[in-house]
Amino acid sequence: MKKHFYKLKDAILPIIDFFYFAPIKKLLPLKTFRYAFAGAVNTFLGLLVYYICYHFVFKGVNFDFIIYAFKAHNASLFVSFCFSFILGFLLMKFVVFDDSDIKGRVQLFRYFLVCSINLVLDYLLLNLAIGYLKIDPILAKIMTTSFIIIFGYLAQNHFTFRKKAKPTYIDENDLLDK
Repeated sequence: MKKHFYKLKDAILPIIDFFYFAPIKKLLPLKTFRYAFAGAVNTFLGLLVYYICYHFVFKGVNFDFIIYAFKAHNASLFVSFCFSFILGFLLMKFVVFDDSDIKGRVQLFRYFLVCSINLVLDYLLLNLAIGYLKIDPILAKIMTTSFIIIFGYLAQNHFTFRKKAKPTYIDENDLLDK
């Protein structure tokens, strides 16, 4: 199964790297650019799923689910989260942070933690923007997503997919020479 994802990586990286040219190279390291590109694709597709769910699946009305009625924007957020979680993890693990030496199941758990925090932040900010500030649901989703992207990058880079610190060794000969 893993080899299929690495084949996918081999197909995706040339496309991403094609857009990594001179002016961008001066602004962003390659890994940050790949994160931004993959994240932008995942975000765009997540917003598209949100839009489709909000306007065509839930049609802007409450969704009754067993014992709770979800507002259309919250139900759309949940569906969008499920889609983005799976796609985002695959892109981050196999395309962006493929050099991480942390075990896959640990990465998945950490990714889930960060995404869960992102979902709670997104939920709170989205409801604040829609319920109290009376901002259009699609515009509110775009605004909250912008904030979540910054937090997500920092958390994924320094927590979920970080590389383990390599031990430093002191050469005894260096000590004797001094």
